[in-house]
Amino acid sequence: METIQTKKGPIEIGRTGSGPPVLFVHGTPGGADSSLAMGWFLAAAGFELIAPSRPGYLGTPLEGPDTVDQQADLLAALLDALGHERAAVVTWSGGGPSGYRLSVLHPARVSTLVPFAAVSKSYEPPRARTDERLMEKTSFGNWVLRFMVAHAPKSTVTATLKAEGDLSKDQLKELAAEVMENEHERDVVLTMAGVVADYEHRRAGVENDLGQFAKIESLQLERITAPTLVVVGSADIDVPTDHSDYAAATIAGADKIVMDGGTHLSLFAHPYAASVQAQVVAKLR
Repeated sequence: METIQTKKGPIEIGRTGSGPPVLFVHGTPGGADSSLAMGWFLAAAGFELIAPSRPGYLGTPLEGPDTVDQQADLLAALLDALGHERAAVVTWSGGGPSGYRLSVLHPARVSTLVPFAAVSKSYEPPRARTDERLMEKTSFGNWVLRFMVAHAPKSTVTATLKAEGDLSKDQLKELAAEVMENEHERDVVLTMAGVVADYEHRRAGVENDLGQFAKIESLQLERITAPTLVVVGSADIDVPTDHSDYAAATIAGADKIVMDGGTHLSLFAHPYAASVQAQVVAKLR
């Protein structure tokens, strides 16, 4: 990881690969670490993967309430600091608002836009069960989750996928078995479990995100001119699929891929993940 000084303030990023730049905007929670794990296929396909931590996450400071427009401006300033006139943008989940607004406010900087399961309008998260809140937001729960990631990866993978999608027992069992057999898929799911287990270093970002998302009136998606490919899993229970439906219907000329039975992580962990990733790469090129 490195910290880049921009005209809009410091921002922590991770980078890997070489080639045309792709900016990967992480979700809620998230960080540069999660985007590096998720974006491995972009670096493998000949792109430079740029993974920023949004304000309040890991090494990027949050100085007061940070709006999605301010985050979009910070991403544009990051491209300036890195010497990139423009970049493709992949924006996932809670990274949706700042990724969309980057495309609206700085259209010349975005060559292609790929929103996956991305928040596109006012959003409040589904109410978590008591056991989920204890696991995600207490130091003891975080310790338990870190222990499970290290010592019970199969159980962790199953529990994480269950929390990310509306799957039957058989579907969940089959998907978990596939993920355990695939190095990259397993790495993404376990990385996300580790992200959830590191709440203290992401608390400020999560709380700010949820406050900002609830206040969204319009992200002005109709103003986006970048070629756009919307990707969504049909069984996603974190961000309702109507957010992706709305984006695909509102952005002129947008294409859409629906991953049947896909969870909130389906672009990275799904029987057809490799096929859809290839379509994303083709769009970015």
